[in-house]
Amino acid sequence: MAQESPKNSAAEIPVTSNGEVDDSHEHGFNRDLKHSLPSGLGLSETQITSHGFDSSKEGVVEAGAFQGSPAPPLPSVMSPSRVAASRLAQQGSDLIVPAGGQRTQTKGGPVILADEIKNPAMEKLELVRKWSLNTYKCTRQIISEKLGRGSRTVDLELEAQIDILRDNKKKYENILKLAQTLSTQLFQMVHTQRQLGDAFADLSLKSLELHEEFGYNADTQKLLAKNGETLLGAINFFIASVNTLVNKTIEDTLMTVKQYESARIEYDAYRTDLEELNLGPRDANTLPKIEQSQHLFQAHKEKYDKMRNDVSIKLKFLEENKVKVLHNQLVLFHNAIAAYFAGNQKQLEQTLKQFHIKLKTPGVDAPSWLEEQ
Repeated sequence: MAQESPKNSAAEIPVTSNGEVDDSHEHGFNRDLKHSLPSGLGLSETQITSHGFDSSKEGVVEAGAFQGSPAPPLPSVMSPSRVAASRLAQQGSDLIVPAGGQRTQTKGGPVILADEIKNPAMEKLELVRKWSLNTYKCTRQIISEKLGRGSRTVDLELEAQIDILRDNKKKYENILKLAQTLSTQLFQMVHTQRQLGDAFADLSLKSLELHEEFGYNADTQKLLAKNGETLLGAINFFIASVNTLVNKTIEDTLMTVKQYESARIEYDAYRTDLEELNLGPRDANTLPKIEQSQHLFQAHKEKYDKMRNDVSIKLKFLEENKVKVLHNQLVLFHNAIAAYFAGNQKQLEQTLKQFHIKLKTPGVDAPSWLEEQ
């Protein structure tokens, strides 16, 4: 009969009569494993236990404290979050996490970005959203006013002053246009008179029998051309002053008026929105909307009051400036025209000196830089 080969004690798993695994050989295997490990490695005492087949834990390694000299621990596998936390602990950085969840750094160490970073794209999107909402409300207010369904805030006294200003601007523009036409026609006439005077002077030298007659007419046309140039200087000065008043001073005031009207439309739009919310039900959903609408209405009301005050001040200053400027310019225009057609050359020149008007001598170029020294 052949002799059976000896079996490894570690591979034998005897079973008791109840069907359970006999673990008496397991303790023997653990002793053999302990003796087989070198003592110089400093490993902790290790025990391997195996449970029944119905257990959920199989091959669990239980470690106990080793009674020998301390040794460095074995490297272990950690998750990335635990590795990052370990590195921060080694660098000695203290992190404070406020209530909002934003992380800040109190000591030297790695820079940690905040959880909530302001995104420029989101800020622009929010600005576009607010602009779109404001434009929608203002457009709805304008349409409702034109259709006669919406109410508008009216300052009767201020509106009357604005209407008068716009009407006066149209009239001043008409005067300015006519004065420019007169200046152009007078320039052509003076140019023609000067040419006619030169022609008479040339014939006076070449026609001996009509020398005196041509000479008288030449002197008359040259004198008229000279007086015309003086009158032309006065008219151009009048045009420049009125043009400044109309296209700069009055236009600047009308720009403020346009801003005031825009502020008035926004004020009425948010006022109407608040009135509609107040007419509706008041519950947990509508109360925050009403509060926000009240805040926006108050902000636009302050803007409207400020713009109305600015328009009133500018209209007052404009009226004072307009009276002063037009008074001087109308006196200049009248005296210059009267002196020219009366043939009073001295009075015409005196009028220009009174208003400090310098005329450019025809045919004379600007002085050189040597002459100006």
